[in-house]
Amino acid sequence: MERISFYDQIARNKRKSIVLMFCIFLIFVLLGFLISLAFSKEYFFVVMAVAIVFSLSYIMFTYYYSDKIALMSVRAFPASRTQHKQYYDIVEGLCLASGLPMPKLYIMKSPQINAFATGRNPENAVVCVTTGALEKLNKQELEGVLAHELGHIANYDIRFMTLAVVMVGIISIVSEIFLRSLWLGGSEGEKKNVLFLLLGILFAILAPLFAMLVQLAISRKREFTADATAVKFTRSPTGLINALKKIKHDVPMHVNKAVAPLFMSDPFRKISGLFSTHPPIDERIKALSRM
Repeated sequence: MERISFYDQIARNKRKSIVLMFCIFLIFVLLGFLISLAFSKEYFFVVMAVAIVFSLSYIMFTYYYSDKIALMSVRAFPASRTQHKQYYDIVEGLCLASGLPMPKLYIMKSPQINAFATGRNPENAVVCVTTGALEKLNKQELEGVLAHELGHIANYDIRFMTLAVVMVGIISIVSEIFLRSLWLGGSEGEKKNVLFLLLGILFAILAPLFAMLVQLAISRKREFTADATAVKFTRSPTGLINALKKIKHDVPMHVNKAVAPLFMSDPFRKISGLFSTHPPIDERIKALSRM
């Protein structure tokens, strides 16, 4: 089996994420172009302005309060340095090795093995693990899981995914405004070309779906990147591989769908595919085994 460097894996997945982000941008540009051809420029600029203002207002709020929203939704509580000494010791050791500031540590009550990281930057980061992870994983496996979450923080994945959500949100709002405006009618002078109008309608229906699929692909790539970063921090893939094997045979979790993409593995254990936020566990294990 050909070995791969975790540095190469990190760089490759980051490049793929950037390419996918550019695809979302192209969808946005093409949608705007078709609307501008179908309607007057004044109408086009109004639609874009409204969509951008609404999207940015919503995303800025969720961006700055993402940690509080996520922790409240899973009813997490702060970890105790005395009661959860191993948890603190592992994270402190990884932070010293990686040069990251110490995040706030939380725990959520759940018998399943899982974890997530959130926060807008390393200085305002939060790591949360389930009670199942603390009880069922040995020290090396827990270290692999926590290194994965610190990998998300180090790679600014929350910020990156927020940007993807902004772009997808703008595309969805522009499409919705455009389609609803057709029901309201308009002066004949506004509508430039029936062909472009039909193309605009078709693309306005499909664009949000395409953008969402690209966003999900970005999410899956960031999981591979965090896995490779975990190997970089721990200098061994063994702990994370063994943790993923245990997670694979775990039962589904009951969490809010809005926070599900944050978790280390899909809480619902859905069949992987285009609509999955996480890559298949077997693929992750295979990639880690080559490092």
